[in-house]
Amino acid sequence: MRLARRAAVAIAAGALLSGTAAYGTASAGDTASATAQHLPQPWAGTSQADTLRDAAATQGRFVGTALNDGLLNNPTYTAIAGGEFSSVTAENAMKWGSLESTRGQYNWGGADRLVEFADRHGQQVYGHTLVWHSQLPGWVENGNFSPTELRGIVDNHIATVAGRYAGDIDRWDVVNEVFNEDGTFRDSVFSRAFGESFVADAFRATRAADPDARLFINDYNTDGINAKSDGMYRLVSSLLDAGVPIDGVGFQSHMILGQMPASYQANLQRFADLGLEVVITELDIRMNTPSDAGRLAQQAEQYRQVVQACLNVDRCSGVTMWGVSDRDSWIPGVFPGEGAANLYDEDYRPKPAYGAVLAAFGGGGDPDPTDPTDPTDPSDPTDPTDPAPGGCTVSYRVTSAWPGGSVVEVGVTTATALDGWQATFALPAGARVTGGWNATFSQSGSTVTAANVAHNRAVGAGGTFGFGFQSDTGAHGAPAVSLNGERCATG
Repeated sequence: MRLARRAAVAIAAGALLSGTAAYGTASAGDTASATAQHLPQPWAGTSQADTLRDAAATQGRFVGTALNDGLLNNPTYTAIAGGEFSSVTAENAMKWGSLESTRGQYNWGGADRLVEFADRHGQQVYGHTLVWHSQLPGWVENGNFSPTELRGIVDNHIATVAGRYAGDIDRWDVVNEVFNEDGTFRDSVFSRAFGESFVADAFRATRAADPDARLFINDYNTDGINAKSDGMYRLVSSLLDAGVPIDGVGFQSHMILGQMPASYQANLQRFADLGLEVVITELDIRMNTPSDAGRLAQQAEQYRQVVQACLNVDRCSGVTMWGVSDRDSWIPGVFPGEGAANLYDEDYRPKPAYGAVLAAFGGGGDPDPTDPTDPTDPSDPTDPTDPAPGGCTVSYRVTSAWPGGSVVEVGVTTATALDGWQATFALPAGARVTGGWNATFSQSGSTVTAANVAHNRAVGAGGTFGFGFQSDTGAHGAPAVSLNGERCATG
């Protein structure tokens, strides 16, 4: 449909490396042995990129998030989702029950909005999912169709959905969650009608509908080497032997704090050794709530380990976080008393896990958030970036906001007398200061520096000065503010 968009997105997402092809450009005749030319290889060296997507791109990887259609009117949510991530997955909008709750009547609104969002922000699209036993419309689940009738229904669904978005989808989760924990096939309306053959048939139908998308099988609790991932390994090996057009395996990685499988990287590698692309598709790391500094630091280290495992496997092309913030997470509704699983907290502020992921990809941030001797460790009480008692206190308020802009007022109280000052802080990725007062403004990447003007250069001990500005982003959380290089406490 729009293959030019896919090529442009691959470039914008940093998916092109010198001498290699873009993501998502496999032809219908590609075989597993030919997939290597489509996969990125890590670049040497490090980067001080300011966003997750820029840092991941320096490693030839994408970093994604699940996009909640109901939050696309939230400017803070969309600023993070659009600025930090190079790939988006439909959290629910592309599932069969969302698209065709009544037979023959399709609701394309949410799926179209996701594709349009990705187009505006130069992102890849990860389609999720075509054939899944869950979130089916009742007319499919309870239709009592003959195998021949159901085969026609499934084929028509794949042809309609994958065909509509051909050229827009970089990867499809063709089939999702087909295994029991012991590695046997899950009982479902599809397995009862067709046995295991429905998996191969779904891949062939999807390749016919969209010859250029890369096609994946996806499941949970397959992160380490265990009975379930062994079942996955046997299945994909048989699919490859039969010439089924499968390009990759997705590992959901819905993890529990402190339960990182020791065989995680080895498991990714054994699937990569089959010639397949591997992707971490739905990463979150939950804990008992409320969280505390120690568990957040442990979570950050576990996120770092997951990203590093992907970087250590050449055919691991990216990592997708399942959601933006703890506020929007699916986990508390399914696991009462658990949550705090995402990179941003309930106020859309980046957590230690965000810095750990950024650093793991080679961007700016704490290279080891759990090291108590690290001077940038946010949990270290001797951290020199922490506000010293009596140093400075800041009030940062977004006083008005609209989808394309906001007005911000900042007040700073200093414990010591000043003869000239500079206040620094970070705006959401991609946002710019468009005007201001009571300060002169400069900006490098996301970092803004506000410097005194003549009338407020001198500030007495215990005094307060203020400034304001307008930016081209909507409402956003208050960032950390530093005064003359010293981080201020929040007032």
